[in-house]
Amino acid sequence: MARTVVCSKFKKELPGLEKPPFSGEMGKKIFDSVSAEAWKQWSSDIQIKVLNEYRLNMADPRDYKVLVDQMLRFLGLEEGSVAEVENADRGRKQ
Repeated sequence: MARTVVCSKFKKELPGLEKPPFSGEMGKKIFDSVSAEAWKQWSSDIQIKVLNEYRLNMADPRDYKVLVDQMLRFLGLEEGSVAEVENADRGRKQ
């Protein structure tokens, strides 16, 4: 039977990750509290949009911190606003 977690993103019991996404305390926190579905949304879609939309440079520690903060907020592990990345009207001249 698949391992389940009460997902911090979707606020319901869902299948969990098979293993922590990375080592350390943050990887354990994600493994214990985030569903596989929420992690997939972050890792295969939203993360890329945040990187591209805000032109983050992963070699810059400040930009890396922005990405980590956005990940934790998106996954519901921290309070705060999530970066807007899916607004089709942004950048269009009126």
